[in-house]
Amino acid sequence: MKIKIKKNDTVIVRTGKDKGKKGQVIRVISSKNKAIVEGVNMITRHEKSGGTARQTGLVQQEAPIDISNLIFVDSDSDKAGKIGFSYLDDGSKVRVVKTYYKNDRYCRIFQSYIKLNGAKKHNTKHVCK
Repeated sequence: MKIKIKKNDTVIVRTGKDKGKKGQVIRVISSKNKAIVEGVNMITRHEKSGGTARQTGLVQQEAPIDISNLIFVDSDSDKAGKIGFSYLDDGSKVRVVKTYYKNDRYCRIFQSYIKLNGAKKHNTKHVCK
């Protein structure tokens, strides 16, 4: 699966102990499908003193978090959603945010669609919260 979140993107954490926190991506580890986000998933490391001038003792640092637990936030419109791609008139490829609306009208239309088409096992809980 292609990773669509890049370095310096602003993201929101979807699940886990840091749910709802917003931060900037410091590093993407594509081989493990993880990212390190500033101020999210903080762990405490016990660092020994060494020959170099680094911090010793109990050190707080960010740990990698799975990409599937992150939602991209558009910096211009401040809307969160999945990332899609679109082509401009000049042929250049740009990333766009696919936002999903959870209003009452959409829920009613979606539920009536399910009833009409006879989908018995479809879960509408994720759409209509």
